[in-house]
Amino acid sequence: LGILAGDHLKSASDLRLPVVAIGLMYRYGYFRQRLTRDGWQQEHYGESHPSQMAVHSVWDERGEPLRICVNMRGRDVWARVWRVDVGRVPLYLLDTYLVNENDETDRWITGHLYGGDRETRVVQEMLLGVGGVRLLRALGIEPHVYHLNEGHSAFLTLELARETIAQEGVTFAEAAARVREKCVFTTHTPVAAGNDEFAPALVEKCFGTAHEKELGLSSQEFLALGRTRPTDETQWYGLTPLALRMARSTNGVSVKHGEVSRDLWHEMWPERTAAQVPITSVTNGVHAPTWVSPLLRALLERYVGADWNVQILDVTKFAAGVERIPDEELWRVHGLLKQRLVAFIRQRAVKTREQRGEPRDYIEAAHTFFDSKALTIGFARRVAAYKRWGLILSDPERLRRMLGDEERPVQFVFAGKAHPQDQGAKAILQQLARWKYDPLALKHAVFLQDYDQDIARYMVQAVDVWLNVPRRPLEASGTSGQKVGMNGGLNLSILDGWWIEGYDGSNGWAVGDLSVNEDVAVMDTEDAESLYRVLEDEVIPTYYERDGAGFPRRWVRMMKRAIATLGPAFCSDRMVEDYARRIYP
Repeated sequence: LGILAGDHLKSASDLRLPVVAIGLMYRYGYFRQRLTRDGWQQEHYGESHPSQMAVHSVWDERGEPLRICVNMRGRDVWARVWRVDVGRVPLYLLDTYLVNENDETDRWITGHLYGGDRETRVVQEMLLGVGGVRLLRALGIEPHVYHLNEGHSAFLTLELARETIAQEGVTFAEAAARVREKCVFTTHTPVAAGNDEFAPALVEKCFGTAHEKELGLSSQEFLALGRTRPTDETQWYGLTPLALRMARSTNGVSVKHGEVSRDLWHEMWPERTAAQVPITSVTNGVHAPTWVSPLLRALLERYVGADWNVQILDVTKFAAGVERIPDEELWRVHGLLKQRLVAFIRQRAVKTREQRGEPRDYIEAAHTFFDSKALTIGFARRVAAYKRWGLILSDPERLRRMLGDEERPVQFVFAGKAHPQDQGAKAILQQLARWKYDPLALKHAVFLQDYDQDIARYMVQAVDVWLNVPRRPLEASGTSGQKVGMNGGLNLSILDGWWIEGYDGSNGWAVGDLSVNEDVAVMDTEDAESLYRVLEDEVIPTYYERDGAGFPRRWVRMMKRAIATLGPAFCSDRMVEDYARRIYP
């Protein structure tokens, strides 16, 4: 979501949309990943100091560092303000760590992303929501609309209500009606378990008596705001129900996700049918100038136009320009990018294996493994059970036949991190890591440790095929495959999230169908069979099909089709325009 938010801001800058963004400045941020020799993930946190980052301090009228204050857990917590310029868009970050007056516990509110316990999570979200509104006031900014991007900032609605009550002396109900006029909400999570919920006592501990003194709400009324069934005191306090109640517009991040969200939150509108639940959709997109490789960008500038990143919104004109690219030039560029990826893989693999003290022959193998001419399949994403990392390993013999085919070789590049607290995901990752010692995997498969934006860029710009096999309908949108498609890579994906909208039968392949089986074991078996069949009967034969001149004419035709159809539909300029025209007014 951080990468997606960054692409959103870049497109807002490109489109000259007046946007201000607010987040938290984490001292240690997200973790760096290392795998032990037996494949178990270990997390390491590196300290980030503002002096070493592209941020600068924001000053108040007295020439002092600007700070805002939020009362949490019965004490005042101060946050210093930093600014990052994302093109024309300012991103403000709140930092409690570098404020010495704060209680030591409060300094760690902005210590780690996804760090700490549930209480830390509550106060982080209080700082983001309540503190974010107070920051805007300190900056003299009055937004036309507040965009709650996921439920983490939902507490901002309560701060807006508090302001309205204090200034106008109205009731909470009247204040909430006015707040709704200003707020829109995007949910990114297609399962109930993925939405933040907290024990009522914990929420009350962090808020203290503010709900009574400043909002005029009893404890029961306050807690009801975060429950799908307001009178059900057994329910925990959820930020998604709060956001749904306090926003005038809610959207999912793909057409399918909008449908799933309407079902998921139907009980909040029991008098309506699921189809009538007021949740719409804006499909995610990616920032094309960031993710399209420089080599391909040069081709687009030559054959589409120097302003290709503007013309990408004109479907007909962009497609005509892509069609003008000579097949041979596109294939040559793709080949160079694959050579670069192979060199990167070898260098990273040697370094990683040496650091882990792997056997010498295993280290040496990394100097020569992988072939830039072989069909290269990428699989990189969060490690989670529903992402089904093990699906490709479910039929070892068929997989071995693919990897061992000397005439039509296949190779896999894997990368991804498990959540630090998700032991099940770590076990999934360990299963994959142990497979690396298989003789065929030794030559034809690699796991790139410490997946980040750098690794992602190498992969999405160069792989031939991008594999995506989550259980339907748990993929809210997905964006990695969009980046691959813009670079001429072909998606091999479950029909879920964005791919339902992107797939047209000629720009990639589908795994399985649109059906959902409540027996996940049966669905996994069926999808695994579909995956192997499509690889064996369609993907591999198409890649190795050559014309009389030895050229993969049909494959390149599909590459062009992917660029022409997926670029316009899934660029973040289109996404931001959708928000600006449909959601923000």
